[in-house]
Amino acid sequence: MPSPTTDAPNAPESPVRIRRALLSVYDKDGVVPLAKALHTHGAELVSTGGTAQALRDADLPVTDVTDVTGAPEMLDGRVKTLHPAIHAGLLARRDEASDLDELKAQGIAPIDLVVGSLYPFQQARHRSDLSPKELLEYIDIGGPTMLRAAAKNYHHVGVVSNTDQYEEVVQALNDHDGALPLPLRRTLAGRAFAATASYDTAIANYLGSVDSDADDALPSPYIAVEGKAQDLRYGENPHQRAALYGTPFSFVKPLHGKALSYNNMIDVHAALALIDEFRDDGPTCAILKHTNPTGVATADTLLHAYERAFATDTKSPFGGIVIVNQALDRATAEAINSIYTEVIIAPEYEEGVLDLLKEKKKRRLLRQTGSLREDPRHQVRSVAGGLLVQDRNPVSAPLNESRAAWSVVTDAEPTAAMWGDMHFAWRVVKHVKSNAILYVRDGRTLGIGAGQMSRVDASELAVRKAAEEDLSLDGAVVASDAFFPFADGLEAAAEHGITGAIQPGGSIRDDEVIAAANAHDIAMVCTGTRHFCH
Repeated sequence: MPSPTTDAPNAPESPVRIRRALLSVYDKDGVVPLAKALHTHGAELVSTGGTAQALRDADLPVTDVTDVTGAPEMLDGRVKTLHPAIHAGLLARRDEASDLDELKAQGIAPIDLVVGSLYPFQQARHRSDLSPKELLEYIDIGGPTMLRAAAKNYHHVGVVSNTDQYEEVVQALNDHDGALPLPLRRTLAGRAFAATASYDTAIANYLGSVDSDADDALPSPYIAVEGKAQDLRYGENPHQRAALYGTPFSFVKPLHGKALSYNNMIDVHAALALIDEFRDDGPTCAILKHTNPTGVATADTLLHAYERAFATDTKSPFGGIVIVNQALDRATAEAINSIYTEVIIAPEYEEGVLDLLKEKKKRRLLRQTGSLREDPRHQVRSVAGGLLVQDRNPVSAPLNESRAAWSVVTDAEPTAAMWGDMHFAWRVVKHVKSNAILYVRDGRTLGIGAGQMSRVDASELAVRKAAEEDLSLDGAVVASDAFFPFADGLEAAAEHGITGAIQPGGSIRDDEVIAAANAHDIAMVCTGTRHFCH
């Protein structure tokens, strides 16, 4: 048997002329121009149902599959192409005399190309108007079978599995006088298997989630098939290969600048996740560097929000990311433009703003086109020997809902302003790498301590950053992504004049921490929810 990584012996290295093509597509977009190109190059067209009608409407000669098989479509169209006259024509090896003799004995003509697109199960599964029984009708059987048969026999047969491949195939037909070269057939075969794998994955994950035990909601096995969106120049570092998979550009649309790098994509994801917390707030701006926020603020205008966010840390934003939750206006763009900012993300850009920002050629400009809270994917990370899979950390509830779920554990009660700052701080600290400490006052960050080995270190770092920018912490609230394990972390914050604290609680020393808060007249709220971010 030949090695699976090499081409089989006696495989035709020259382009394979398409004499007979079978077209059976759910998505009719673009199929007529492709069929016209095949017809122009002398290919016989065989088709089914609605595809055949679309070709006839375009005045193309078509042979019905039923005329090829000698059998009618059955079971409301469930059985059309599942027949030896189709699959023998696809699977016969043209360099095996015995295969060709069998075709001749059975009166079966070879099929040189399959063009197929599958029933849209992935889209149908999210429709609320379909019952589980109705959804089953969107599971394609004949289509994947034909694609797999043609792909397996790519040495002799071409396969087209998506409308985005039509232009490439037509160009190849024109360049090779109605034939498809082996490298293209091999590439198309791989794409066909990827298409059927993704399709089967969607079905498997759906069936695995129906009536699933609430304690075992993640699928077993975990299957994820994502098409390649684009190759990347390199990974985290130049010596690492990398590529981008899935549909990330359904959430952001590149408008200007070089292609996004591996590190850019990591940062963009962090920015999208953070700004999602403030989608329904007033003008809000977040500045990030290496996935950590360097400053976040909400204000009466976007310019004011940017100025307050930038003031948290005026050193780190150089070469960072700025993201806003409203259309980027000229005044804010000019402020951002005053320093080197590598990536800017906004839901819209007001007239003339893009022209201004495009003056810096290396800058990446993106339009946010989707919210991460609407992405159904799990969060996945590779580890030695496998994958870690978890639900995404959801966006925080509105303030009134959060207050109802949180507990005031001290003698002092938060004021209305403190409640607002606590809610703001809690939404930001969950996006700061652990251990994380955050100081907030009046809807803006004052000091951020990220990624430290101890919570006291994180607090001291946040205090130092605030001092470097000459920002007072008097009257601020402090947020901690996990519980204070000892009272010293809170006492360190109290020395700088904080009046409120928000943390998950749950330490065996909670009583000591609460006592320290009471001793300093600090209003402390426990959320009951930890927000580690590793």
